Amino acid sequence: MSAKRATVLFVDDEERIVRSLRVLFRARYDVLVTTSGREALEIVRSRPVHAVISDQRMPEMLGVELLRQVREASPSTMRLLLTGYSDLQAIVASVNEGEIFRFIEKPWQQQYLIETVEQATHIAMREFEPRPDMPEAAKPIASTSVPIGGLKLLVIDEDADTFRLARELVTERNEVRHAIDVETALAMLGEDEIAIVIAELQHRQDDIAGTLKTLKRYNPGTLTIAVSSLRDSRTLIELINQGQVYRFLPKPLSRELLRRSLRSAFDHYAQIKAAPLLLRRHVVEQSKFEPMSLSARLMDYWRRIRDNNRPQRDT
Repeated sequence: MSAKRATVLFVDDEERIVRSLRVLFRARYDVLVTTSGREALEIVRSRPVHAVISDQRMPEMLGVELLRQVREASPSTMRLLLTGYSDLQAIVASVNEGEIFRFIEKPWQQQYLIETVEQATHIAMREFEPRPDMPEAAKPIASTSVPIGGLKLLVIDEDADTFRLARELVTERNEVRHAIDVETALAMLGEDEIAIVIAELQHRQDDIAGTLKTLKRYNPGTLTIAVSSLRDSRTLIELINQGQVYRFLPKPLSRELLRRSLRSAFDHYAQIKAAPLLLRRHVVEQSKFEPMSLSARLMDYWRRIRDNNRPQRDT
């Protein structure tokens, strides 16, 4: 591997696609290609790979399964899913299991793909450098509660059942707050450091998805768990790319899924606090949702959130 060049691995069961990707990127990176998910895992386990860009629909192993195993084998490797199908199950799995950086749709726009891979490799190269403040990879979670203390969680949902369930699952050492609208939520976010936001995407008046996207731009350290009975793959793709949503859970909520998601989110939040470099993984694409369309009162909340978290973003 070249000393100052990132290594990228493209995985697709179509030879013509990996050949074209090799040609497109070989001047910029050390490019590896394979048509086999199993071979891709062997490569990741045997050498540093800064980014894996995988197709979803492959006969031997689905892309989301490959990226899940890549995450376990090499947590610092950036993971991108490339697919021509808006398969909701695959999109949800790419968030919850693969924790992917971007969801790229076929046929891709060449410049967008180049810029996205460049962004991913730039982040990974920093993480692959030995640093004393980098935490160990998260270990499997076996406990039945969330033991980390002193953190705040905010539930944005008109349905109080979500708040009650979250409060039951979170230990007493943590605080769970409830907001039924965006203005109340922003006021709380502007007052205190909120570790995790659980938000119902369906709301009678407010654009919750747009709010989560903007929140990630102003405060990338807050992790978001989106919940909804909606089956809208387009909304979820945008939440991945423009909002870096940490988890997506369908309603009605499963107690066990929410417990595991909360525990993972609290652990990841602790890792970010220990190693702020990890915030770079939460950079988002520009959202079409612009807070300038909001009232002056709501804009003031966004400014407070931005100012409260400026030191964290500049780390």
